[in-house]
This record gives sequence, structure tokens and C-alpha cells, in this order.
Amino acid sequence: MTVMQAGWDAIIYGMSSDDMAGWLPAIVPVNSRRGEKDMIQDLNITRKEIDAVDQQIVELIEKRMDLAMEVAKYKSSTGKPIYDRERELQKLERLGSLASNEFNAKGIQELFLQIMSVSRRYQYSLIGDQDGVIDTMFSQIERLAISESTKVVYAGVPGAFAEAAMIAYFGEDVQSDYVKQFHEVAKLVADGTSDYGVLPIENSSAGFVNGIYDLLDRYRLSIVGEQMVRVNQCLLGIPGTDLSKVTTVFSHPQGLMQAKEYLEDRDWKQVSMANTALSAKKVHDDGDVTQVAIASERAAKLYGLSVLNPQLNVSDNNTTRFVIVSNKREYERRANRVSISFSLPHTCGTLYNILAHFIFNNVNMTSIESIPLSGKQWEYCFFVEFEGNLSSCEVKNALKGIMAETEDFRILGCFVSQ
Repeated sequence: MTVMQAGWDAIIYGMSSDDMAGWLPAIVPVNSRRGEKDMIQDLNITRKEIDAVDQQIVELIEKRMDLAMEVAKYKSSTGKPIYDRERELQKLERLGSLASNEFNAKGIQELFLQIMSVSRRYQYSLIGDQDGVIDTMFSQIERLAISESTKVVYAGVPGAFAEAAMIAYFGEDVQSDYVKQFHEVAKLVADGTSDYGVLPIENSSAGFVNGIYDLLDRYRLSIVGEQMVRVNQCLLGIPGTDLSKVTTVFSHPQGLMQAKEYLEDRDWKQVSMANTALSAKKVHDDGDVTQVAIASERAAKLYGLSVLNPQLNVSDNNTTRFVIVSNKREYERRANRVSISFSLPHTCGTLYNILAHFIFNNVNMTSIESIPLSGKQWEYCFFVEFEGNLSSCEVKNALKGIMAETEDFRILGCFVSQ
């Protein structure tokens, strides 16, 4: 009897709508429930087959890793590099050609790309830094050489946050000097005029400071220390300044960015300066009540300015991270942070494969930044920081793999992070 016939019989024999509501579902789903049960059984059979195939794959991958170990031994004894890009590309092409269709070809190539990448990481872990390449790049010391004769330079003028960072890290007994621009700091440290430089590299509200990583690379400087400075941006002006008459505000681009919400409601001309303290000095020197500066409260005291607004920060926890730079390639024994840079071709999966070296060596990456490579369209230089010490086997294994598979690789420093 069909469902339609059952429905007509129900009407003919005078069944109520409530009776039909309870009766029809009992008739309709019988075959569908039986069909669903059969489908579940079929699915379970298929899943068991997949599990069996997966088990075979695992066994074959483990066998392949054993073979990779033999290759690592051979390459270690002959001095041949682990990474052979040309051979891997040829192998991927051949493996893709074995597939029955284009979709499977791409899937197989992606799978084997990862399998070969994992094999390389295993080989790096087996060989380690046998040739001592990482150890030759930097020297380990107990403590940085800091005394009353130590020369330290920062960008800005007294009252700048960079000065606060310098005092917090070195104390007030060193020989300090200041210049206008960041690149001047880098140049003085690079040529040995100053022993150390203090440069802002990152703000918790506004992000990375433009151009600092580029300076480290250009002048071949090393990061040997770090200092966090709590930043409270104030609005400063000549005593008696009327905010309704203000037309111009001066500050460093980071200062303007950190006070973005406050400035959005004001039709003031925003003028960038080399640093916040210099903007306070300019307002003082000009003596113009239509001008204001965004800088620290200390800058207000130094230059005789009034604090018109004590806090312009978007965030209550506004912090700037400064790095201590040197022209020496050394690091303290207690260092717990490493900074590196490298470039990659603009191809699918390259960055992922590099970052996987951290995963397989249980190294925790803390930040990554990129800048376009000069003269190379759509190619970038990456700056990565991670937890660890250059003397650690895990860090050495990760760096050996990254160094072999990237271009322009450089260790920027190893330092104590706060």
C-alpha cells in the first residue's frame, strides 16, 4: 500500500486529523529509516577501509623516516646539504604525474611537499650543528660590558621616552648622548663612536616602529638587550594655552597614532617630528599658544610647558619596547629571546614550511614582521622573534633548517627579554 493510498483509506474510514498525525509518520519513515541504517552500515565499512589505508600510510611514513635517517648519515659524512631544492621540485613533478586526475595530482604534491619538509626537519635534528656554524655567528658572554666609561646614544632630546629607556637599562652613570634621527644612532654604534644605542622597535598600541629593522640590517647591528617603558602621552602647551584656539599639534608619528581617538574630534594640523620630546621643545621654543605637543610629563617639566591633558593614550597599558643595539655579535648566557631575519620567494607554502621548524623543535615564536624587499616586487624580508638561547640544541636545529631553506638569513641578536 502506498502512502497516498493509506492517506485516502484514512479519510474514507473517518480517522481524525490527530489520529492521522500519529499514524502517518509511523508509515512514512519505515523505508527511510531502514535506508538510513543501511547507509550508516555502508559508511562504517568505508571508514574501516579508510582506517586500514591510514594505518598503511603511517607504517610507510615511518619506514620513509628510517630511510631519511640513512640519507642524513650519508650527507653528514660527505658534507652535502640536507636541502636539495631542485631534486625536490623534480620529485614533486614526477609524483604529481602518477595521479589519475588534476585534483589528485595537486593533493599528492601538497602531501609530499609536507612529507619531505618533515623529513628534512628530522634530518636536521639528527645532524644538529655539527659544523658549529651557529656558534661561529655569536659569542656567549656572562654580562654586557657596562661601566662609567660606556657610551650610549639615543634619538631625541632629554625628556624623550628613549632617554627613559636608556636610564632604566644602563643607569645614569654612563656617558650618554642624543641625536635627532634613528639612523644617526645606528651609524654611531656601527662605526664604534658609541658602544650601545637605544632604539624603539614596537609599541603595544601602535605596532612596530617603521624602519628600525631595516636599520639593524643595513648597519649590521645586533640586538643585545631590551627595555620596556610605560608610555603615557600628555597634551602639552605654553602656559595659558586655550584649546579652542589651537591649530597645530606636534609629535612623533607613534605619538600621533597613540592619541588617534583624541585627535579625531579636533580639526588640528598634525605635524610629525623625529620624537616626542623634540616636539615639546619646539612648542617651547616657538612660544606659540596655537601650537601643542604630544609628549611625556617629564618633557613638560624640562621645557616649562603646561599639561593640558594628562592622558591621551588609546590604551591604559601603553608600552613601548626599546632594543639595545651593538656592533658586537655577542649574547649573555642568561638570554632568553632570539631575533632573526630572512627573505623568501613569493611562492605558495614557503613561509609555512619555514615556520614549521619552530613547531618541530618546540620553539615558541613571539612575533613576526615583514617589509618589502627593495627592487623585488612581491618579495619580503621577514623578521621573527622567538623564545630561546643560541646555545640551545632545539634553537640550533631550528636555525640550521631555516638558514638552509631561506635567503639572506641573519641572526639579529640573542638577548634577555622582559
